[in-house]
Amino acid sequence: MSENAKIVMDAVRAADHDRYLTALYAPADKRDALFSLYAFNAEIAGIRDRIHEPLPGEVRLQWWRDVIAAGGEAGAGHPVADSLNTTIAAFKLPKSAFDNMLEARIFDLYDDPMPLRTDLEGYCGETAAALIQLAAMVLDPVEAPRFAELAGRAGCAQAITGLLLLLPLHRKRGQCFVPVDILAAAGSSPEEFVAGDGGPGAKRAVAAMIALARDHLSAFEQGASALPVLLRPAFLPVALSRAYLTKMESGSPLDGVARLSALRRHWLLLRRASKGWPAL
Repeated sequence: MSENAKIVMDAVRAADHDRYLTALYAPADKRDALFSLYAFNAEIAGIRDRIHEPLPGEVRLQWWRDVIAAGGEAGAGHPVADSLNTTIAAFKLPKSAFDNMLEARIFDLYDDPMPLRTDLEGYCGETAAALIQLAAMVLDPVEAPRFAELAGRAGCAQAITGLLLLLPLHRKRGQCFVPVDILAAAGSSPEEFVAGDGGPGAKRAVAAMIALARDHLSAFEQGASALPVLLRPAFLPVALSRAYLTKMESGSPLDGVARLSALRRHWLLLRRASKGWPAL
């Protein structure tokens, strides 16, 4: 493994350990490419953590746009950028998918509330679902297009679960990823949801978000048994969603982060990687 590849792999292991574990189930000759995708995702998802003002954050997103558009050695010296451009060229990945992902991430930089459920699903589609589809294209470019819709469902389930896990952080920032229409149906508002204990409607809104994640997860699982073995690693991040959602239902996602033990995460990933998803 080259020094650059090791830096990228270590970045994923530190920033996104669940996806790091899933990449280990991919064929050895595809892992570096997956790590480059996951490292890029971690970089842009963590911009607000590192750059606390929106406009410098947008500048950083634009830097990534320019690097990807230019390709080749653009961004030379940045291990993740170098690795990502190599992956895009080697596997002929659509640059438009990365542009859409970067556009979606602008939302992360501001405190504007998520307007509607359909907006949330669109955000999940351009981020987590796109990442699954890109990983699938690396693993098997011939089969991957047949499972684009399944990637959409998996990405929504996995992303909404992830947003629920990050609720304490988002509320502390005054950030609201729970759509306004879901909050209104629960008798709440973005302002009330991020303040104090979240108000009387907060738990109902969280329950509705968990139900939405479960709806997408169930739709994914309906068709997941058809996934070819080679594509499984791309979809493995969603293998943890059901366990996380169950954990959140028995606790309070508003106050604390639901955690799965390392042993349970490894077991869930191993089971899906080796046996796939059963036919329903």
